[in-house]
Amino acid sequence: MSVLPKIEDFAAELTAIRQDLHAHPELGFEETRTSGIVAEQLRAYGVDEVHEGLGGTGVVAIIKGQGGGNRRIGLRADMDALPIVEASGVSFASTNPGKMHACGHDGHTTMLLGAARYLAETRDFDGTAVLIFQPAEEGLGGARRMIEEGLFEQFPVDEIYGMHNSPNGEPGRVEITPGPAMAGASFFDITVSGTGSHAAMPHQSKDPIVIATALVQQLQSVVSRNTPPTKPLVLSVTKFNSGSAYNVVPDSASIAGTIRYFHADVIEMAEARMKELCAGMAAAYGVEIEVSLRNVFDVLQNDPELSQAYIEAAADIVGPDMAVITEDQATGSEDFADMLQVVPGAYCRVGHAGTVPLHNPAFVLDDAILPVGASVYARIIETRLKRN
Repeated sequence: MSVLPKIEDFAAELTAIRQDLHAHPELGFEETRTSGIVAEQLRAYGVDEVHEGLGGTGVVAIIKGQGGGNRRIGLRADMDALPIVEASGVSFASTNPGKMHACGHDGHTTMLLGAARYLAETRDFDGTAVLIFQPAEEGLGGARRMIEEGLFEQFPVDEIYGMHNSPNGEPGRVEITPGPAMAGASFFDITVSGTGSHAAMPHQSKDPIVIATALVQQLQSVVSRNTPPTKPLVLSVTKFNSGSAYNVVPDSASIAGTIRYFHADVIEMAEARMKELCAGMAAAYGVEIEVSLRNVFDVLQNDPELSQAYIEAAADIVGPDMAVITEDQATGSEDFADMLQVVPGAYCRVGHAGTVPLHNPAFVLDDAILPVGASVYARIIETRLKRN
């Protein structure tokens, strides 16, 4: 592995920034402190422009190369944390109760800051680097909001690149899946409105818990009996809320969850079947069932040519044996997909020593990956905006 020397020289400073961000996590669209630190660091690095407030708490920086040129390349990192109580045991654990950087966005932000410092100091490229620090990736639509507020009109780019840490125990292994790489996602909320009663007289109720429990089971048939085996679909119920007392049958129950997919016809079928099942259960039990479905992520589509360019740039940093094109698709979702719907680009995964999974209270990001990610970001700028 050969991290860019200038970045290796300030790796300890990157670790300090990352651990500070980790200790002060902020949820989506609340990243006021985080974005303030990002903007402060960018100005200290001497970038050409810093723009704050796009997408609420987003930050965009502009760095111009020595050689001029009209081409513009975008780099993007996410900044938000998750509503998780941290159990990592690290000395710099979250000081904000109930909030944690359990997905490593503190690391992504720091990697892009490292690339910004390097690019601002060297400027060994023709054209312009556009660095995008995005809020609210975790299901709140931060990418879509930035796009709706004119991200690519104000800061047009020809290509765009992102990355995510991967706790796979293989430090420095970079992987890219060309084409559809990560699943699209919809979230759903279902409310069963029944009739409550005394728990000792359940025959006087239309018990929403019984109905909602049956519905949870029925929803699984959408995957097992309605989806072609060759087309992946995940349907997970992740919330079930009802009742407040031992001796009361409640009058309502709510369930919620997510659908993950790779094909438009599959998600259309799944949403239609969910509505049909809810309508059928409502008629069968004589209750009202309200269904709310909303798409939150597109399928992440990596441009094949730019995927190859990205993996070649990564190979300059981690070596050709550790930079891999793979066919493996991930059923996890990522709202960088929304940016790739507008601008061609690619998204890679960078492995690190930790093996506790993402979104786990005990997740720990390996700080040794920070200069690696920063170097890969910087190298794609230097290779795609190569000086004449």
